Parts: sequence; C-alpha cells; structure tokens
Amino acid sequence: MKNLYIECNMGIAGDMLLSALADLMDDPKKTVEELNDIGIAHVTYQWDRKESCGIYGAHIHVLVDGREEKSEDVHEHHHHEHHGHHGHHDHHDHHHSHSHTGMSQIIEIIDSLEVSEKVKEDAKAIYQRIAEAESQVHQKDVSQIHFHEVGSMDAVADIVGCAYMIEKIGAEKIVFSPIVTGFGSVRCAHGILPVPAPATALLLQGIPTSAGHEEGELTTPTGAALAGYYAQEFGLRPLMTIRKIGYGMGTKEFASANCVRVFWGE
Repeated sequence: MKNLYIECNMGIAGDMLLSALADLMDDPKKTVEELNDIGIAHVTYQWDRKESCGIYGAHIHVLVDGREEKSEDVHEHHHHEHHGHHGHHDHHDHHHSHSHTGMSQIIEIIDSLEVSEKVKEDAKAIYQRIAEAESQVHQKDVSQIHFHEVGSMDAVADIVGCAYMIEKIGAEKIVFSPIVTGFGSVRCAHGILPVPAPATALLLQGIPTSAGHEEGELTTPTGAALAGYYAQEFGLRPLMTIRKIGYGMGTKEFASANCVRVFWGE
C-alpha cells in the first residue's frame, strides 16, 4: 500500500505543500514545466531551491502577471514588521483590491484547465472549503464572497498544483501530522487579525492542532483547506518503509527549519 505522510511541524501553506510534493518527483523541474502547461491564465510556476537552518528543499514561486504575493506577520513586541511570505495570503490586498474574483469565476477557471476530472473536482472542493470559511467569517453568502484577484489566482495555482501532484503520486493513504498554526498577529486587508486567522481557525475545526513555538502565521487558509480535504487521518507517521522524502521550504526565517516534509513509501 502506498502511503503519503505530510509533516506540518512548521504549519502548512499551499506553496510549501506544493514545493514538498514537487521535491518528491524524479524530475522536479519537469513537473513544474507540466504545471505551466495546464493553462492557468496569468500564472507562472518557477522552480527554485531554498535553504532553511542548513537544510535544502524545493521552493516553487507562483508568479501572477510576473509578481509574487507577500504576506506580513505583525510582531508587536519586536517593533518591526517582518516582511516575507510563508505561504499564502488570501487576505492581503496591497493596493490591487479593485480587482476581485468570485467563486463562480474560480470554478470556470478550474473547469477550463488541462487536467483530469479528478484534479478539477479536488481543486473545486478545496476552494469551496475556503469560500465557505470566508463566508462564515464575513457573514456573507458564498456567492457574495470575493477574493482579491492576485491572492485568488495564487491560491488556485497552489491548490491545482497540489491536486495534480497528489494524483500523479497515486497514494492510497494520506496521513498528516497534527497542524502547527503559529501565534501572534497577521496584517490583512481589513486590519490586524489574530493567528490563526479566523478563516484558518474555522478550516481547522475537527483537526488536531497546536500553536507551536514560533510567532507568526504558519498555517494559512489554503494550507488548512488542503489538509482538511486530503487527510484520511492525523497522527504520528504510521509504520511504513520510506522510499522518498520531499522538503518544501517557506520563505520566512525562523529558529526552526521552515518546511513541510513529505514521506512517500509503503
């Protein structure tokens, strides 16, 4: 039986899981070229290697119209803002909030892609989870929820990429570690919110989580939605013979190695 174990000791964000899954592949660069061929308008995936605490892993940049989204943690008692991007940022508008995408447009975009029906169904179901959480947080109907354009395309790219690679890997069982969320505050389009951000907290209901030891937003709504959708169970790594290990690196620097680690085996 093929097992996939996804270790989230430093939380989970869409781009970190995407990067870790790509790192499992025999030819990660070729896999990233395949992602660029599935036809997400305005989006380019770029493969990169990144170091954290002396270890190396994959870091896939998702560029929307040639630029990358950034999210900001707010470290109140350090009196400085930490710019950087752990993963992803359904929340951050950086002055392009004139342009919004609704759930119906997201579904149209996903349906138009050059991927299997299974990948489309998975991606739509994961994005639906995010939309429902945002709708609960903002007290609006799902059809009224609009995502900031760059953030939404970035999330679509992360989600579709993860769904594509999970199908390609073909695991029969997917187990996640408990999810570390981080703590503190994060700046979003509406102001400063607690970590985990409200949508993330809703998406993590029913899942074993802890704050962990690092201040900042370690788990994002996209990461939480992916874990909630794919995990058949949460816990310690089950008995398995490991065949491959993938590391997906985040971009923020912490005392701990900032990565999602994926074990594939049987």
